[in-house]
Amino acid sequence: MAKNLLIVESPAKAKTIEGYLGKDFTVKSSYGHIRDLVKSEDAIDIANNFQQRYEVPADKKQVVSELKKLAKEAETVWLASDEDREGEAISWHLFDTLNLKEDKTRRIVFHEITKPAILKAIDNPRKIDYNLVNAQQARRVLDRLVGFELSPVLWKKVKPSLSAGRVQSVAVRLIVEREREINKFQTEAAFKIVAIFGKGKNAFKAELPQRFAKQEDAEKFLQDCIGANFTVDSLETRPAKRSPAAPFTTSTLQQEASRKLGYSVSRTMSLAQRLYESGNITYMRTDSVNLSDLALNAAAQEIRSAYGEQYHQQRKYKTKSASAQEAHEAIRPTYFDKHTIDGDNAEKRLYELIWKRAIASQMSEAQFEKTTAKIGISTRNEDLVASGEVMKFDGFLKVYLESNDDEDDNQQDGDNAMLPPLQKGQQLELQELSATERFSRPPARYTEASLVKKLEELGIGRPSTYAPTISTIQNRGYVVKEDRDGKQRNFRVLTLKDGSISKQEKSENTGAERGKLFPTDIGAVVNDFLVQYFNGIVDFNFTASVEKQFDEIAQGLKEWTDMIRKFYAPFHKDVENTIETADKARGERELGVHPENGKKISVRIGRYGPFVQVGDNDDAENKPLYASLRSGQSIETISLEEALELFKLPKKVGLYEEKDMTVAIGKFGPYIRHNSAFYSLPKGLDPLDVSEDQAIEIINEKRKKDAEKLIKVFDEDPEAKILNGRWGPYIEYGKQNIKIPKDKDPNTITFEDLKALAGEAGKEPKKGAKKFTKKK
Repeated sequence: MAKNLLIVESPAKAKTIEGYLGKDFTVKSSYGHIRDLVKSEDAIDIANNFQQRYEVPADKKQVVSELKKLAKEAETVWLASDEDREGEAISWHLFDTLNLKEDKTRRIVFHEITKPAILKAIDNPRKIDYNLVNAQQARRVLDRLVGFELSPVLWKKVKPSLSAGRVQSVAVRLIVEREREINKFQTEAAFKIVAIFGKGKNAFKAELPQRFAKQEDAEKFLQDCIGANFTVDSLETRPAKRSPAAPFTTSTLQQEASRKLGYSVSRTMSLAQRLYESGNITYMRTDSVNLSDLALNAAAQEIRSAYGEQYHQQRKYKTKSASAQEAHEAIRPTYFDKHTIDGDNAEKRLYELIWKRAIASQMSEAQFEKTTAKIGISTRNEDLVASGEVMKFDGFLKVYLESNDDEDDNQQDGDNAMLPPLQKGQQLELQELSATERFSRPPARYTEASLVKKLEELGIGRPSTYAPTISTIQNRGYVVKEDRDGKQRNFRVLTLKDGSISKQEKSENTGAERGKLFPTDIGAVVNDFLVQYFNGIVDFNFTASVEKQFDEIAQGLKEWTDMIRKFYAPFHKDVENTIETADKARGERELGVHPENGKKISVRIGRYGPFVQVGDNDDAENKPLYASLRSGQSIETISLEEALELFKLPKKVGLYEEKDMTVAIGKFGPYIRHNSAFYSLPKGLDPLDVSEDQAIEIINEKRKKDAEKLIKVFDEDPEAKILNGRWGPYIEYGKQNIKIPKDKDPNTITFEDLKALAGEAGKEPKKGAKKFTKKK
């Protein structure tokens, strides 16, 4: 048996490290946390200084048993979980659960999985840092208390099965408030003036810095320019520089991977975890932009070798955030001379992004020559402005250019890649002058990445919490991430060309969204309830101050139980008062009265989601009518006209095979019901516009697909079928979907064969296999 047992968090990491250490080391994984707070309400003993009750979950008992056995046999146990607070807590849980002895236990940390880093860590062991453990305990206890006490309030006052949390409720609030800003936004139109001078290669654009609010003023400007002389009044050429961005932190990696690669925050973190565990990058949960001297030297060597001495410029970045955790490095490649890696395409793309960002941070500035020309108009006092930029030295841009969230807004019509040779006093030939109606834009909805950026700016959350927070608010149905189609909008264009002005009305698509975060109705109602009764929990400053207190606990400056005690007493009092005094929250809103029967029309949240109601519940003679809202509709913005449209469905569209065809909208969108079967409408087809012929075509198309899917049915049991699925033929038998072995022909399977395969699939899992149990 090996003298040393080294325990890491993940099996992938264990495999990588085992290759670096000799036969004296056994490397095993704990598979993350090996124990957690019990699920019951007595998990935290509030009266006894917030003592916690932990349990080893069923799926970790075998892991713990094996680790206990190995720890007893080893001379020294090395706890090598991650170097953040969560990792420190995992080491403490291992120490406590495995009954380890202090004199034979070593705690080691490293931020990259390389042989030198691992050996250096073993040469410099330390003890468990209980300040970091306490900071993690404080977060865990506070979040459990908030969740366990707030959720039952929401069940009683809003809707069953809801939940709340400290950081995620603030994230939902940001999204709800942004949506309301957009809904209240009043669009203003103004005319933008753009001129085109010169011909062919010498053509360039110039723009009037101010805009005209009225069409008459824009038209007057164009009228005045008929026959005017255009002269270069001033010409300014100056050098400009652009510096590279700092290497990635967790937050900036999530933002840039979203913008450049289209990855969600959780996908970015999952890929980065794999890159770290396979030894390709440094630790991926960090808020530091610092690079070690070793990394600086390696980057310098690679830049000189690959691009030349003139491309290297050493930089040491400092982390702006005062709350930056522990002395981590920024996220960087482990080996700078490794431009790409083996792995799947997604891992390669993320690695190359990290490599480029880190390398670029140590490269020279890009140098430009920027020219700005002011062009005078003989008949007006205003100047047109044209600008152009010529790159003199690419520097870091040879490798990498950072993206931003508003790239579409940055390109001005008066900006040119470069201007033709111009001289002061030069007369210019006008080709065209246009006044185009442009509209002000509301604030942008959050993407996952821009929400992370906002949370970081507010000091809410830490590198380890961004991804789970964003996943949680979507999983709980408070926020949806989706694309939405825009609407057509007309705009006016006036054009002066060859001495005359023409007018056109054009149309554009506006308001289209891709991968944006929208609050759901239930998200908005829960947010309003929490803001009204638990403002402290969703207050941005409070949430940021809690994070700061966790940092102080991690530094040994604050006692964690004191911090929790000061928070809990007033919070618990608010919970009790709210249960006693608060009214039920449904987000109800009156839209008006029905034009035919005069009954009240209202909209609100119900047990199964948002719905419109016609009439009152206390009307004994006439029961109210109900209709669910469609996808994309909201109780805050739906109009009376839109609500009335909902009651036009279900509607009959004709007969087929002597049975009615009815169009309706259900949980999964619009459909046709015919002879007790359901047929989904194709995307883009409005259910109110479906004709009899279209309905018949949709039914026949679905039947054809189903017929192609069916391979075989059995006389012994008509419910037993062999079907053609996405991954090949399979058996559908009762509630079982059974895979067909590769050596069996689906067409020759008998009913006895089917029952035998079903029996094999239904057997109990072998000893040691995972069992999935329902959550309590």
